[in-house]
Amino acid sequence: MGIIVQKFGGSSVATLEKLEKVSEHIIEEINKKNQVVVVVSAQGKTTDRLIAEEKEVTKKVYPREHDVLVSVGEQITIAKLAMLLKSKNYNAVSLCGWQIPILTDSNYTNSRIRYIHNETINEYLRTGNIVIVAGFQGIDENGNITTFGRGGSDTTAVALAASLDAERCDIFTDVDGVYSADPRIVDTVKKIKTISYEEMLELSSMGAKVLHNRCVEIGKKYNIPIYVKSTFERKSLGTLVTNKESFLEDLTINGVTKDDYISRITIVGLENKIGKTYQLFKLLSENSINVDIIVQSFGEHITKDIAFTVKMNDLARTLEILEENKEKLSAKEILHSENLSKVSIIGVGIANKPGVAASMFEALYENNINMHMVTTSEIKISVLVDVNDSDLAVKAIHQKFFETENY
Repeated sequence: MGIIVQKFGGSSVATLEKLEKVSEHIIEEINKKNQVVVVVSAQGKTTDRLIAEEKEVTKKVYPREHDVLVSVGEQITIAKLAMLLKSKNYNAVSLCGWQIPILTDSNYTNSRIRYIHNETINEYLRTGNIVIVAGFQGIDENGNITTFGRGGSDTTAVALAASLDAERCDIFTDVDGVYSADPRIVDTVKKIKTISYEEMLELSSMGAKVLHNRCVEIGKKYNIPIYVKSTFERKSLGTLVTNKESFLEDLTINGVTKDDYISRITIVGLENKIGKTYQLFKLLSENSINVDIIVQSFGEHITKDIAFTVKMNDLARTLEILEENKEKLSAKEILHSENLSKVSIIGVGIANKPGVAASMFEALYENNINMHMVTTSEIKISVLVDVNDSDLAVKAIHQKFFETENY
């Protein structure tokens, strides 16, 4: 008998009928004599509704109060699910993050877990309870409620699995595993049976919506097997995310993904002196601006240009910070482009397989899609394209790698 952590997302718990399906998965594990810890999200579009109501009150964001408000959705779900299981004569208890407690830093709306106290959960498990935990939330050292950002219930689940030394963590969603592309964009997607933490982390970071990237980081660090399964298919085998033996010489393209709402900033005529690049990115880091693709080019003798990407919701703040420090950075001009998308291919061995980049670029050329920036690593190639071209780019690249015999 071991501990199994199960996580159910918002679409899986949206209605009473769907909560019934959730209870069936939980009872199945109980019948196998396992101890079960369940993590749930808010029902359906509850979080979106709460945020909309917040904006009706004020256009200004008050991060602490925002977290207090949006944490309510998960509290409703845990109570309903506990009641449902009790009505079926199963012992169940609901716990908010602060009741466990899950201790976090004080970075409201995007906090990180520092420590989980297991005593409360272990005591409830010992006395035969199914423990139902509100995902996405914790508490800081000052007793303030904090949240982990959208998708943060995945992180709650895997962090609990690591802390409790669980056998595995099952992430239940409305799709039957991880696919080679978004099925809403590509009709001919293929389900991936097994994928490494590294590849899944890249897919999550590059825009795939299946798993929160921070949960994959935790899974990799503590070697927690993560299964991505369908809530609505009882026989679902899903996709296993784990340590996968793989030689980098053997090319395996596992997915094509896109991340919309990207903006590019170009700093023109930056003084070409030692430390200027460091000064620029230290400034952005101090203001919690996350930078992705970076390209640097050198002009005549004394200047250089640096282009980098940030999320669209960080654009206005980033431009404000750069304009305020323009003279300090000795920059001549600050330019930006909006409404771009990062399209990526993910797979082990990309760096050691000649022709992969050429094939990707060929797919874009054949569909008259212009590339604005390119970045590569051992397991990914990413290109920046206009957001209006992103779906076509994903389809074209997927066809090139998954619907031909070359790969």
